[in-house]
Amino acid sequence: TDLIGDSPAFRSVVTLARQAAAHDWPILLIGESGTGKELFAQAIHRVSRRALGPFVALNVGTIPKELVTSELFGYEEGAFSGALRGGKRGKIELAHGGTLFLDELGDMPTEIQSSLLRFLEEGNIVSLGSERPRRVDVRIIAAMNTAPTTTIEQGRLRQDLFHRINVFPIFLPPLRDRIEDIPILARHLLNKE
Repeated sequence: TDLIGDSPAFRSVVTLARQAAAHDWPILLIGESGTGKELFAQAIHRVSRRALGPFVALNVGTIPKELVTSELFGYEEGAFSGALRGGKRGKIELAHGGTLFLDELGDMPTEIQSSLLRFLEEGNIVSLGSERPRRVDVRIIAAMNTAPTTTIEQGRLRQDLFHRINVFPIFLPPLRDRIEDIPILARHLLNKE
């Protein structure tokens, strides 16, 4: 596994992650950049009942606002100019039976957050250009690098979506709060080289 560390702070987070993996609830990973949010999401997926399903990651912060809906929900052929022939499945559908990791949730446009909330409540998606809902079975792990309360106060995160995803929050400590792990991490990186 790539979860390297033996400090009390790190071990308690690993214990929480194991507990979260045993259930199918949404998980919210909160931590600064570089705390290993995607590594934790992958580790949770690997030990969950969804381990044989796909792990699909989407960094919402790196996608142009106009494309987030089609990336998440997919689109039908002819839904817009430039749409691929035959359409394209979205990340939610690609993760069917597995885990969808949404990184930088606070950067998702608020109008798309309502569509994500509807999916979380109903379990159905509707691709762009389609009227037919499709049932999708996905576990959501979301990540944020800022305090959710701050993001909500700034109007960048819907409070109802936060409550829906914040079922099992896990706060990842920065390396400065687990200094005793530095030699272990250094050895691990040197061995990889």
